[in-house]
Amino acid sequence: MTLALTLTILAVSAVSAGFFIWLEKKPVEPGRIRLLPTTTLLFACIIVAVVMLVHLVTLMGGHTGR
Repeated sequence: MTLALTLTILAVSAVSAGFFIWLEKKPVEPGRIRLLPTTTLLFACIIVAVVMLVHLVTLMGGHTGR
């Protein structure tokens, strides 16, 4: 993957995580069911962001392994 693609995926996952945090902080309306599992999606966005950060470090020349 290129640097531009890595940064794009990192930005999209960060914005998505921010959106899901905002959605979780909204008050719950009684009698209405939320169709999005926001906690699960937030967790997935954070994992993708961490993986992209590690990939960014390796693209910049860093060593993350042995």
